[in-house]
Order: sequence, then C-alpha cells, then structure tokens
Amino acid sequence: MKTIIIDDEPNNIRNLELLLQEHCSNVQIIATAMNADEGREAILQHQPDLVFLDIQMPGKNGFELLQSLPSPGFEVIFVTGFDKYGIQAVKFSAIDYLLKPIVVAELKAAVDKAVSKTAARHRNSQLENLLLLLQQKSSRKDHKIALPSAKEIRFVSPADIIYCEAKNNYTIFYLTAGEKLVIAKPLYEYDELLEDYGFIRCHNSYLVNRYFIKSILKEDGGSLLLENDVQLPISRQKKEQIRQTLLRK
Repeated sequence: MKTIIIDDEPNNIRNLELLLQEHCSNVQIIATAMNADEGREAILQHQPDLVFLDIQMPGKNGFELLQSLPSPGFEVIFVTGFDKYGIQAVKFSAIDYLLKPIVVAELKAAVDKAVSKTAARHRNSQLENLLLLLQQKSSRKDHKIALPSAKEIRFVSPADIIYCEAKNNYTIFYLTAGEKLVIAKPLYEYDELLEDYGFIRCHNSYLVNRYFIKSILKEDGGSLLLENDVQLPISRQKKEQIRQTLLRK
C-alpha cells in the first residue's frame, strides 16, 4: 500500500515511519513532506493509496491541502495532537484520525480500515470501467459519456470534446464551450472508449478529436493545429499513423 507521510515535525515523521515498518508490513512509504505545498506535489507525483496527514502545520493546514486537490483518489488518516480536530476529520471523510502520541493498536486498526476501503475503491473502479466499455458498445446517436469528478458526474457528448490531456493520473477534458474538466482517471482509460468517436492519440499526453484538427504543421518536429488555434505535439512514433488516419478523414 503506497503511503505518504505529511507532517511539519521531522521527529513525528520518523516515529511514524518506525511504527509502520514494525507493525504494518503492508505499508510502503514512498515519500514524506513537511508542509502542505510539498505534500501536494508528492501526492500528484506518486499517486499514493494512503496519506498520513498532520492537520496543524505552518502556512496551509491539512484540510486546505485536501481542498487544493482536484479529486483525492486515496485514503486519509489525519494525525493530530488536538482532539478538537476529530469532528472536522470525520467531515472530510477520513477513515480515521490518530492522536499524538500514536497508540500502536489504533494505528494498526486505522491501516486495516484503509486497506479495506482501498480494495473496495478498486472494485468500484473496475465496475466504472465496465460501464464505460458498455457505453461504447451502445447506440452512438446523441450519445454521451460519463465523466465523474469529486463533486458530480458530468455527461458529455464526445462531439463537444476538443482534446484530452494527461496530467499524472488525471485527465483534463477541453470542451468546445471553453470549459475544462479534471477527471481522476488516467488518459489511457479513455483511449478505447473515444476511438470510435474519431479520437486519435497523437502523443502520450494527448488524445485529440480528429474533427477539430485544422492542419498538420511540419516545423519543430510536427504538431497538430486545432480549430481553436491550440497546437498539440505529434510524437515521432505516431507521425505516419496520424498522417494515414487523417488522409482517410
């Protein structure tokens, strides 16, 4: 279980690391951070399953860190020296919160809950993927795809999507109305779903709607110029494939 520890006290980080190494063999500590900004960067970079998060830190606190993330796809265990934060922790849907100094039995119980919820979330993700594939096989007349975010599930017509951009394990959808949707799923999950709607993968980071491609630019290694004047790079491996695909347009 990939885990990140965020705490402004180095001794607290080290103590928690030792406790986890000794009592929670299913936990793999992949990063630590000493403030909210470092923590946010570590979370976006490493995509953890579990985050131990101190609440009271200089600058932004633990709650503000969570609010700054597009759609947290991990479990949270708050760690605090103040019991008054417990109610707030529950409101943020934390699986548990631990008071300092940490009691081993409470730590193990909290980690066990995190493991269970992570497994359940994985099963739900598999179900979502199945539903997306079933959508692909259904009638495409006036068809819309479901794009789940933290606050809602948006139903969007593929014809209204200009292109998609990969950002770590997130996908940003750029729509014709100028709107951007950030979805907590990697870009590859939408490759097959959108292929039959005329989308092509021009680069590892981009999936583009071919009907919004205005021209192929040859300078600087090649790029696609879209109807909204955005330029998307073309990877060297995909140049010939894209040229042939667009010639069949």
